[in-house]
Amino acid sequence: MSCKKLILLSALTLAFGLQAGARAQAPATHATGAATSVAATSGTLVIVPAFGEVKRANDEATLSFSVEEQDKDRAAATARVNQKIKQGTDILRRADAQAELKTVNYTTYPVYPEIQDSPRPLSAQEQAQQQAARRTPIGWRVSQTLEMKTHSLAALPRTVAAAQKVLNLNGIDYHLSPALEKQVDDERIAATYRNLNERIASIARAMGRSVNDAVIDTVDFEGSGNYAGPEARPAAPMMRSLAKQMDADVPEPSFEPGETTLQMRLVGKVRFR
Repeated sequence: MSCKKLILLSALTLAFGLQAGARAQAPATHATGAATSVAATSGTLVIVPAFGEVKRANDEATLSFSVEEQDKDRAAATARVNQKIKQGTDILRRADAQAELKTVNYTTYPVYPEIQDSPRPLSAQEQAQQQAARRTPIGWRVSQTLEMKTHSLAALPRTVAAAQKVLNLNGIDYHLSPALEKQVDDERIAATYRNLNERIASIARAMGRSVNDAVIDTVDFEGSGNYAGPEARPAAPMMRSLAKQMDADVPEPSFEPGETTLQMRLVGKVRFR
């Protein structure tokens, strides 16, 4: 065989080989493209936030009453405050024998005169006299606060009306009692964990997986960093009232205890087998 024929035969053999290889690789490439159209989820770790919320009617109230007296004689002002606090305490105990009472914030401080600035320049002697007058008290203001915690919410309007003959009502805070809050906390945890499982099932369907392939790796009930302290139990709006004279008839106020909403957030780590 001549050299030219040998070279031509080799070229043809190489061309046929390349063409056959291309035909063999084409189906494999197509198959690979079809397989990678859906991402593999085996071993995937999914971070799932969940939320729970429970509402309950408030069953406890904390009321703040106060007395304030002012007199040139500090002893006289103090005596009147002491007398009114004692009378108010007796009234509240008769009206609500089961209530918890506590006296707090007993304060006594001087009252100084309000001196108008002179429209003309003052001499050194007049300035000294004015400063001395400003430092000399003209009376004393004495005050004391009485706190009341009660479960008798239905009788609260009548109790407050009786107490306001002697005491000022500063405010009312409606909330859940510790026993009810513990019960609600159990329900809140259950509701939040139930929401976690519902979300895991939804995520599994979206991934084209069975929920049975999901394994909960970690559950963090403090995942948000916000569930603690005052946000877990928002305070009810404060209700205020003016002082009444002891011999005056005080109409009963209208109160609505309302309800408290307790929320919880958790973050779960779920791994798919």
